[in-house]
Amino acid sequence: MGFIKFKPILLLAFPFVAILLALRPAPTAAWGFFGHRKINRMAVFTLPPEMLVFYKKNVDWLTEHAVDPDMRRYASKHEAPRHFLDLDRYGEPPFEELPRVWTDALMQYFQYFYVNERGDTLRLITAPITEESDSVAFNPRIFKREKAGAGSDVASPKGATRKDFRRFFNQNILSHYYDDEKWSVPCDSLANLLGGGQLNCRKIFVLDTFSQHGVLPYNLEQMLKRLTDAFVEHDEKRILHYSADIGHYIADAHVPLHTSMNYNGQMTGQDGLHAFWESRLPELYADEQYDFWVGQADFIEKPKDYFWKIVLDSYALVDSVIGIERSLRKQFPPDRQMCNEYRNNVFVKTQCEDFAAAYHERMSGMVEDRMQGAIRAVGSAWYTAWVLAGQPDLSNLGEETATLPDSTEIELKKAVNSGKQLGRGHEN
Repeated sequence: MGFIKFKPILLLAFPFVAILLALRPAPTAAWGFFGHRKINRMAVFTLPPEMLVFYKKNVDWLTEHAVDPDMRRYASKHEAPRHFLDLDRYGEPPFEELPRVWTDALMQYFQYFYVNERGDTLRLITAPITEESDSVAFNPRIFKREKAGAGSDVASPKGATRKDFRRFFNQNILSHYYDDEKWSVPCDSLANLLGGGQLNCRKIFVLDTFSQHGVLPYNLEQMLKRLTDAFVEHDEKRILHYSADIGHYIADAHVPLHTSMNYNGQMTGQDGLHAFWESRLPELYADEQYDFWVGQADFIEKPKDYFWKIVLDSYALVDSVIGIERSLRKQFPPDRQMCNEYRNNVFVKTQCEDFAAAYHERMSGMVEDRMQGAIRAVGSAWYTAWVLAGQPDLSNLGEETATLPDSTEIELKKAVNSGKQLGRGHEN
């Protein structure tokens, strides 16, 4: 669709977390630094004139800061899951058991433990959280007290509605999501949820068994809302920071291996496959062979469905990405698969050009197609946030300028220099 006008729709503001990044070394990044920067840069030219007046002025900043989220992987354990989603952990496509709503997914996959007055630890078993109406009651045995490791002690508490449980979850667990990997919940809160009365309870704690397997599409929805809010508030620094960040995450969503537990070929003896597909191939072929002029950005009518389709489409390509490379390994002798190249005054081992050429040919345009899709999707996300914010005038906004490192930037730089990613890395 072309550029259209909408009445402003104001979305709830999310907490603003911005880290300005300066003086960066070069850790491994999804799509490589080359790919992420190219995607953000070319997305600028999908925008209408009313946005281009601001985005083109800041195209170099958006290009440079396209890799900021990968830098944060060295400073926060919560960053890595935002870049991927292990879909194959949840059965077969279309993965219906995995809720599309963030809070529902957490409620369903968190584990709840109950410690009684004797010191026994019991696990509280919850019924699946579905997209049912808030008025529908849970299974009356939504909580089953199961002794850890031995037998079970079944309780039959009063049924709790989905709305009741969501309120309990938001107040006692979700509000402390970034505090730690384990949360304590007041016993009285659980007793009230289950219909009042006394529980033989010393404490209740909760474990997150979901986030470690990735939260990418949920994060994209949140980032879109944050960017929309930045437009509403006419905050040019936040507009640019969130534009750069959502560009990175959308690009990641277009990478097939960001949707699989076998994210680096490590489960099939193909270690290094991740960088081969998303870094080595674009670096060799993108500038000379790929077409990055993808047309105009579109307004995204249903962001949740749109972001999930990107991830599901990426997953549909996983078998080809893995299977084709595995077959080529059988055709090429080992000394023609990996070669030494001289880069930045050092020798590095990477895929030989002949081996890469064979893989690229067998991909039949897949890498170019996913990069093109990422460019258009990034531009469409920027455009959608601007429309939802009421199409504010951007002509009076300026150019982002460098600032002196504050204490946060200095600590982040130290973390990046340590070379230790927190959480799952792209290739380890």
